[in-house]
Amino acid sequence: MLRLPAVAGRFYPANPNELASVVRRMSAPRGEASTEKISVTACLVPHAGYMYSGGIAGEVFGSIALPKKILILGVRHFPRGESAAILSNGAWRTPLGDAPIDAQLAMALRDACPRLREDSVAHIQEHSLEVQIPFLQVLAPGFSFVPVALGTVRFEDLVSVGEAVARVLTAAREPVLLLATSDLNHYEDDATTRVKDAKAIEKLLALDARGLFDVCREEKISMCGLGPAVATITALRAMGVTRGELVRYATSADVSGDTSSVVGYAGVVWGKAK
Repeated sequence: MLRLPAVAGRFYPANPNELASVVRRMSAPRGEASTEKISVTACLVPHAGYMYSGGIAGEVFGSIALPKKILILGVRHFPRGESAAILSNGAWRTPLGDAPIDAQLAMALRDACPRLREDSVAHIQEHSLEVQIPFLQVLAPGFSFVPVALGTVRFEDLVSVGEAVARVLTAAREPVLLLATSDLNHYEDDATTRVKDAKAIEKLLALDARGLFDVCREEKISMCGLGPAVATITALRAMGVTRGELVRYATSADVSGDTSSVVGYAGVVWGKAK
């Protein structure tokens, strides 16, 4: 299957030269930041339009050593297709070319987690995974990846996905980056959003999957990538990772100046197991 771009020209530039330039600029070291790449097991980046959250995603991608294999856990924003959807073959096209799916890694994950179903419908219009691909095409040329879109909100299902991811990544012969994507609280005022997001980020950094799931429900934190985040920190716990690091946090108000209704964005990395 060739998955064609759904949000080129809206979430990111459709012109390939402009797109590559934007990615390089957004992933360049800021100020006195070190140019040395750090080795991590996983990261979490936002997925809004590059104007709003691309700088945070770029700061994460630009600071880490990107391997040639990437497992992306994204969101299923639209109520179509399987609630835990994987694609196991083909490629995704962006203005920068085609990014191949890693069929071997995808099949290993499907075998480890029967909850995942082969399904193109959930992916066809989903932007959360698509907006990551140009960053990887520029910064990790020659990479292959596995796209997973999670729409389920059942905690037990998310844990089963995370545990399967841990088994597959532990057994992998080559390094695989686990890349989760989520925006944080949506469409409340800036002050409220920052308070709510701090509570979610605390659970992300502590790798507290149950705590993250519960605090988002109890505090009404509209974190669209709760599923990918819960699955990711479940996998990391199983792999022996114990702590994360916040790379950068912002809200859309930092760009727009409108503090009345914002979306929160965070970039997080989790290091190697001890």
